[in-house]
Amino acid sequence: MKLFVYSIISAFLHISILQQVCCQNPRSHWTLLPNILLVEVDGSVGQQPLSCLESPEELMRRDNKTQDIFWKKDGVQEAQRGNSYLVQLEESLGGGNYTCHSKDGSLINHTVVLIQEEETQRRKILVKTDQDYLRCSAQNYNGEFHCSWTWHRSRVGKVAFIKARRIADKDDTQCSVDTSVQRWKCSSGQSNFSCTVDRSGDGISCQDEKHCPYAEESQQVYITVYVRTEHFLVENYSKHFFLSEIVKPDKVRISKVNKTMIKWSYPSSWSSPYSYFPLTFQIKQLRGVCKRCDNPCADSKPTKNLTVQSTDICQFEVKHKAKAVCVRAKDALCNSQWSEWSHFRLRRGKKNKKNKRL
Repeated sequence: MKLFVYSIISAFLHISILQQVCCQNPRSHWTLLPNILLVEVDGSVGQQPLSCLESPEELMRRDNKTQDIFWKKDGVQEAQRGNSYLVQLEESLGGGNYTCHSKDGSLINHTVVLIQEEETQRRKILVKTDQDYLRCSAQNYNGEFHCSWTWHRSRVGKVAFIKARRIADKDDTQCSVDTSVQRWKCSSGQSNFSCTVDRSGDGISCQDEKHCPYAEESQQVYITVYVRTEHFLVENYSKHFFLSEIVKPDKVRISKVNKTMIKWSYPSSWSSPYSYFPLTFQIKQLRGVCKRCDNPCADSKPTKNLTVQSTDICQFEVKHKAKAVCVRAKDALCNSQWSEWSHFRLRRGKKNKKNKRL
């Protein structure tokens, strides 16, 4: 009987300990950048300790004067004193700029605390468009790509951290930032990425400096963007892809050869040689000109829809009844995105009505 009771009590204590471990708040925390602490919370009440003086040498130098240290949160003095400070966590609250000061008010240390809710929570900072939060594309195979996003209308924020790597570099990537120009560098044995934030704040441009455009990609690019609000809430958004999946050529340039012939050339930004990076072109001939259409190439009904492939300047004979021509391009070897349409309006000479009556 005693053994049975002991077993029940032991099981109960074991469950209680597990509940405390599994349901503790914060769930985790890590240093995102020097003096920037990211705290993952589950919404319940909790505490996150901060230290003003972290090294034993600093503590020894201060001797017994640590009780004179006082703290401020976002510039407002707090009641807590001493070397340690407990950040109060509840729901998504608790983030802020925490500073500790000596008795005379001089700054000793500072920590920005960012709050990240569990990933099961509804996203609040970015808006999902086209089935995803991040939209990425590349103009060519040179290792450069661009990713953009749409801010929630009431939560416009800024980039807090960027991590770019190849899939195989999961535990081997080190990232740093030059805050003066918002340039991020992530290096590993397999890749060396540099990323800059657009002036608009709603996109980044990146380049894998170790990428070889003539070699077949064996590892996907994995990009993670941490964005934060002015209220210290942070969320991270990720996307992985091969460059061949997101490549999208720039618009082609169309010009007129004569009354019945047009020509176009490869976009100047496309990878060369063109024989190694061929493009497929789609041509639409339009009988009418839709003046009210935002995009005549997409909104107008074509007389004929043709697809051709060429590794040089292309020439095309236009049907007599066509009033305009649209051309777009895509990688001939991959199932990637089409470029935007290029629209060219044909200006034909009007027939002489006097001669027509004769």
